[in-house]
Amino acid sequence: MLHTRLIPLSPDAHHHAHGHHQLVLSVDGKAEFEVEGHGGEVCRMRACLVPGNAEHQFAGLGNNRMLIIDFDAGDMPAHDLDLMGRLFSVPRYPLLDADFQHLLRYASAELNRFGSDPLLAQGLGGALLRALHLRLFEQEGTPRAGRVDLGRIDAFIDRHLARSIGVHELAQVACMSTSHFHAEFKRVAGMTPHQYLLQARLKRATTLLRDSSLPVVQVAEDCGFSSQSALTTAMSKHLGMTPKRLRTARLTPA
Repeated sequence: MLHTRLIPLSPDAHHHAHGHHQLVLSVDGKAEFEVEGHGGEVCRMRACLVPGNAEHQFAGLGNNRMLIIDFDAGDMPAHDLDLMGRLFSVPRYPLLDADFQHLLRYASAELNRFGSDPLLAQGLGGALLRALHLRLFEQEGTPRAGRVDLGRIDAFIDRHLARSIGVHELAQVACMSTSHFHAEFKRVAGMTPHQYLLQARLKRATTLLRDSSLPVVQVAEDCGFSSQSALTTAMSKHLGMTPKRLRTARLTPA
């Protein structure tokens, strides 16, 4: 049985657990969640999946309106139970693509207008859960549970390299818990996710320093380093040369 509702979340922190799974989506505003020690923000681009019986804390941030779907195993058919079991196997904060956001806006508008109809609410809640499941587990190119697809990880890193990237984000890309991802990634890549991220940042910085005339401070920013000095320190430690020396070597005739 699905129960779907639109409500604001209070700014006062709440801490509890309940026997049913829960999907929290933002229609307006934001909320902070922490599920079994995994913190994250619910906003238009990110949801929160709370497994049944998981201890969690939450609080709304300013004016907000959340679409919340509660899932009770009750009389669900076996296929739906399997789907929910995979979706709620671990706490998750999945990123939501533009098409899903359109579906969410449509569902929230219908609930706002006809929310008193229980069959409509169940149908819309089921559609959102199924759409999210397809994106996490069955979309072409999505890795199956238990595997790390380095190509998919590389593509995500490449798109977001200019900002800080958390290991929990990479774990979500791989559809794993953070601890499982860390261990599996090290086994596959031969290094930790943090080392892999640093390697990617240094590789792009080296390319930009050799092939462009961007100021070093801009190179550092584009590659996700906190400052020019942070880039210089990392290059000196891991590559044995400074950005200035690398650029000078490029300009010096052979």
